Amino acid sequence: MSLLRRQYIPILLLSAALTGTCSALPPQADQSAKRDMKDAGQSTKDAAKDTGQATKKTAKKSGHVVKTDSKKTANKTAQKTKQGAQKVEDKTQPN
Repeated sequence: MSLLRRQYIPILLLSAALTGTCSALPPQADQSAKRDMKDAGQSTKDAAKDTGQATKKTAKKSGHVVKTDSKKTANKTAQKTKQGAQKVEDKTQPN
């Protein structure tokens, strides 16, 4: 019996060492996955900030365009109204 134990002791020690090494690998993989998730979150945050800035810039530009176009439209409308009023006045004056 003692002889059998001596034969199996190196095998048991080797298997125990390998098992300990294999069990130490997953936490490192967890750290890598954790880092990847943090990086992904940071990238998402940065993308959201960039989108917000672009939206703000576009809104500012479109607001300016609306304002100037509205003024142009109002002036043209007033001009055409004056022309129409002038035509009516010319038609209604006695010759």
